[in-house]
Amino acid sequence: MIWVGPVALLLLVLGFVTMAILFERKVIGWIQSRIGPNQVGPWGLLQTVADVLKLLIKEDIIPRQADEALFKWAPALAFMPAFVVIAVIPFTDALVFADVGVGLLFYLALSSLTTIAIVVGGYASNNKYALLGSMRTAAQMISYEVPLVMALVGVVLTVGSLNLIEIVEAQTKVWLIIPQFLAFVIFYISSLAELNRTPFDLPEAESELVGGYHVEYSGFRFAFFMLTEYVYVFVMASLTTILFLGGWLPLFGLTMIPALVWFILKFSLVVFSLIWIRATLPRMRVDQLMQLGWKVLLPLALFNLFASALLKEVPVLGTYF
Repeated sequence: MIWVGPVALLLLVLGFVTMAILFERKVIGWIQSRIGPNQVGPWGLLQTVADVLKLLIKEDIIPRQADEALFKWAPALAFMPAFVVIAVIPFTDALVFADVGVGLLFYLALSSLTTIAIVVGGYASNNKYALLGSMRTAAQMISYEVPLVMALVGVVLTVGSLNLIEIVEAQTKVWLIIPQFLAFVIFYISSLAELNRTPFDLPEAESELVGGYHVEYSGFRFAFFMLTEYVYVFVMASLTTILFLGGWLPLFGLTMIPALVWFILKFSLVVFSLIWIRATLPRMRVDQLMQLGWKVLLPLALFNLFASALLKEVPVLGTYF
């Protein structure tokens, strides 16, 4: 019965993606004074299902001059690391598919592989707009992966562990968002860039790149790229909850509420903030994107890293961690 875990994980991911897309459309509709989905099914609940069916029956077009093998494999290669990473995310201390001792390191090692698949997809399309979009993805990932990792090193220095369950358990007295607030800000901004979401959605900038790295993809292959993006939304929101918001730990000592409910509430708040930002902020220019990453976030991440190392030696902080 070793297949039960992966199947349950896949159903969890697909369920989240289905509801997240609908929730995002509804929230952006409310924020921008629009109606949002309301025709397909009651209150528009079947809109995402209709979209999936539409993508399934669309013609699968492969450009004549494309590298067919790479073109076909790129969407699946993009999805697989995102799916595997979820296995090490603990939703409670008892609900985790794989309790890896170096779970945070496991995430960092695998999450960057999706960038390679995106570059492969853009290159294999034999389209200059797709190639430029994939190159932007690579440049963006390199620029923001460095401050993101440094912010996480500050968390690891404070807690003294790479195990995600132990990081949550270390926050019983105070959530890490307080002593590591600067790391939280850096991680949150960098995660937006990692997700290619507004205001950092330059790899998919339709104003100058038509559609970015997936412009030549249609049907279900295109859906795989979109699925990957929303799976990473799930991963990033989960990690933000675990690393900085105390995971499944209760507020105000309300232990009568199940731990999983606390995790879902905090997780939903993070997802809502990602949607709110998408509905509010405009897209940045490429030069602004790079300047923010290398000239602002990287120095701040270095400062936080050194401050975390120094403050760890202060005896007062030892009462919290």
